Amino acid sequence: MTIPRVHHGVAAARGPLLFLDGTRRAVMGEWAEIETEEGRSLRGQVIEAGREVTVVQVLEETLGLAPGDVEVTLTGRLATAAVGREMLGRVFSGNGVPLDDLPEPAGAESRPLSGRPMNPVRRDRPSDFIETGISVIDGMNTLVRGQKLPVFSGPGLPGLELAARVVEGARIPGDRPFAVIFVALGITERETRRFLDRFRGSDVMTRTTLFLNRAADPTIERLLAPRHALSLAEHLAFDEGMEVLVVSADITHYCEALREISAAREEMPGRRGFPGHMYTDLASLFERAGVVEGRDGSLTQMPVLTMPNDDITHPVPDLTGYITEGQIVLGRELHRRGLFPPVDVLPSLSRLMNAGVGEEKTVADHRAWADQLYAVYSRGRDARETAAIVGEGGLPDEDRRALEFADRFEEAFVHQGEERRTVEESVEIGWGLLRDLPRDDLGRIDDEVWSRHGEGRDRSGAGRTEREDEP
Repeated sequence: MTIPRVHHGVAAARGPLLFLDGTRRAVMGEWAEIETEEGRSLRGQVIEAGREVTVVQVLEETLGLAPGDVEVTLTGRLATAAVGREMLGRVFSGNGVPLDDLPEPAGAESRPLSGRPMNPVRRDRPSDFIETGISVIDGMNTLVRGQKLPVFSGPGLPGLELAARVVEGARIPGDRPFAVIFVALGITERETRRFLDRFRGSDVMTRTTLFLNRAADPTIERLLAPRHALSLAEHLAFDEGMEVLVVSADITHYCEALREISAAREEMPGRRGFPGHMYTDLASLFERAGVVEGRDGSLTQMPVLTMPNDDITHPVPDLTGYITEGQIVLGRELHRRGLFPPVDVLPSLSRLMNAGVGEEKTVADHRAWADQLYAVYSRGRDARETAAIVGEGGLPDEDRRALEFADRFEEAFVHQGEERRTVEESVEIGWGLLRDLPRDDLGRIDDEVWSRHGEGRDRSGAGRTEREDEP
């Protein structure tokens, strides 16, 4: 890197951005130190290094900053994040500053804030299961280590609550070291206090790190918080050999901050005012997940985002869906009925599920079981729409049974309230629901699978020797 260069005054200031003239040796991503006449010391980062003009992004509040009275030092050092195993159990701001009244982590190392690109040739295929304790995820949209599986929420839906439940309930089989990093973006003070009280009072805090960016914090911090978290996650996963799950919410707030910065830079807007480079920016976050061939550890991401007006074609969920491997979609109708988590099974999908399920990873015949539940539930949802027109009495017998199944499935399987379920418990609930149906209605399960799980059992799943139609 180059030696530090001092600039007295800036050409212009716009929001969190400072524009410097004559900085030909500026380097993309280097740290900047800003001093004001009042003695304030601010931090910044070069986000555009040009021959004539360099743009410095100020990482703190810029209200009252006078362009002609500031002194900007381009330090020549790249932006880094503190990382280390001792950061587990701690709480930090989006800038990586401790919020738990404890000192800076002793002996923490530094890692580039932008991460180290993963060699695509060395990427290994994700294939190991992460248990979240949520039946709809573990059973039908399984999360796999190294995967990127977002949650698509909507205004007023409990996306944050689901994220918190995953942080508390996530487990991995075996005795591998496991860590969870939770990144809150643009949350309110009340939500901040609730998360702190909730996690500090639980036994999962010892393997959890929190990065909390509040709505009142500078906008630019919202862009840094996930990068601090992912830098720590990369260190724990690929240097320490741990299995790491990063849960971030709300990515929509991150994208809105990106739009605000883009407007301040007077960039040409794209769809709905979001910058045209938003896809690349989101990819720079999500693609840091993965598994490296020949090395222990993995980095898994579960970002939560809010779809404005429940519009899944909005740029934020649309672009997120292109980068990630599936989506968990929350349904408003299920939420209105008081079901938690209100996951809508039909549009939800985990594209890597097949790699993470099976007898040696979850339970035997997991895929066949999930396919059959999906098929009957889908038919029941179609029957529910038809019944609204012709009445339930106008449905064929099989459709009536599917309709009844859909109601029971949502109440007994999707809804679990405060309960945490193991994957075995979730699967047994599903088999119990399927056993209430005639064998002819279960076309996705072959006779061999049915003989192991369906025949010779009563509706509660306990063993029986006679069939229900026998005396």
